[in-house]
Amino acid sequence: MGRLLGVGVILAASAALMLHRWGPGEVEPPSERELERARSEMVDRQLKGRDIVDRRVLETMRRVPRHRFVPPELVGEAYSDGPLAIGEGQTISQPYIVALMSQLAQVSSSERVLEVGTGSGYQAAILAELAGEVYTIEILAGLAESARRTLEQLGYENIHFRVGDGYRGWPEAAPFDAIVVTAAPDHVPQPLVDQLRLGGVMVIPVGSWSQDLLRITKTEKGVQREQITPVRFVPMTGEAEKHG
Repeated sequence: MGRLLGVGVILAASAALMLHRWGPGEVEPPSERELERARSEMVDRQLKGRDIVDRRVLETMRRVPRHRFVPPELVGEAYSDGPLAIGEGQTISQPYIVALMSQLAQVSSSERVLEVGTGSGYQAAILAELAGEVYTIEILAGLAESARRTLEQLGYENIHFRVGDGYRGWPEAAPFDAIVVTAAPDHVPQPLVDQLRLGGVMVIPVGSWSQDLLRITKTEKGVQREQITPVRFVPMTGEAEKHG
């Protein structure tokens, strides 16, 4: 599912974010060594060069092969500073946004996380490295199957998959320590709030054309909302559209 950091933030950092890209006309695809180097540069320039400071998130982003989650013809651009098309009108998120959402979720290795919007599977892989168990839901069956196949090939055994509408979450697996939503409804779905444990955190883009990334913390007095940054995500479809 597609996500893009606010344009102003990108422009402010663009001068320092030039990575090598392999053009589609090149005879040979980039080698594993070249991809590993590009991934390391991605972490150093796009993430550490901005405001990603969580050591576990940085180590995970340096470890997980983003190029395995993009179409073959885009492998050479896998570590560029932006989203990439993955089919069915969807995109894999900009690396910075994946890192930012993971950092905001504040996940520990013993916790359970719900992801709404599996997409390419890349965010699920990052969360699976950080958390104990990940439950991920994707409304598009083709994307869900592709993501499952990639994640299983990479050896992840702590990810649970479901094809369906994520608006109502995964109630039988609740409560969750964190929820990461990777498509934008125009409001915060109450079923997802209900499935957060007390003290749990949800990271979610909210809005139609104008969107904000929010961090929502569930407290004894209700929910605490923090507005993080303007973003651009694909809209959440399904039941979310009926409650707008």
